[in-house]
Amino acid sequence: MEIHYAGRMPDMRRLTSTVVVVAGDGAGDVVAGLDGLHNVRAIPRGERRPAEVMELAARSAATYVVHDADPLADVAAAWTGYFDGTGVVGGLEVAIEAALGELRGDRLVLPDYYLVLDPDGMTETWRHWWLGVLAGAAPVRVVPVHASAAAVGEELGRLSAGRWWPADLETWLRGLPRVVPDRAGLPSGGRMTPVTSVA
Repeated sequence: MEIHYAGRMPDMRRLTSTVVVVAGDGAGDVVAGLDGLHNVRAIPRGERRPAEVMELAARSAATYVVHDADPLADVAAAWTGYFDGTGVVGGLEVAIEAALGELRGDRLVLPDYYLVLDPDGMTETWRHWWLGVLAGAAPVRVVPVHASAAAVGEELGRLSAGRWWPADLETWLRGLPRVVPDRAGLPSGGRMTPVTSVA
């Protein structure tokens, strides 16, 4: 399949609220448990499409909008499947282009933060995705947290400012097939380097 790349995408849309994605097993229940907190709009995804969650988030005037509709969920699943050997050939590239199309069209928005529930309990490749690939791109934007609404609620007040996601989002995402799990997030970017023979 031939993929046609469009020109450089415009600056990413950002909402007035601080947008937080809760990720990991039980994320929907944790988000639902935040309902009623002061200055927090909790939006469990449920049966909603991610774009529907974004529409609700955009209309909120709360300080924090917290949801579990990760805009990079399909990319994450394809990346982990690619390196676990369980993915479909070309699936990662397709997921990347689909995500870029949604972001370019402002139907999806990257969050200000990811709160990752109990990453130590995840498989190795998934842990590398959250704490290597994403944290390597924007270190303070990815925060491990205990899998409970109370822990997530407390963490919201401790979130610190820091480097935003890569400005050249297309280059970053399209480079993910070359980001090796056990080197993701390292200064080299985790990209494989050619092996040269030694005479």
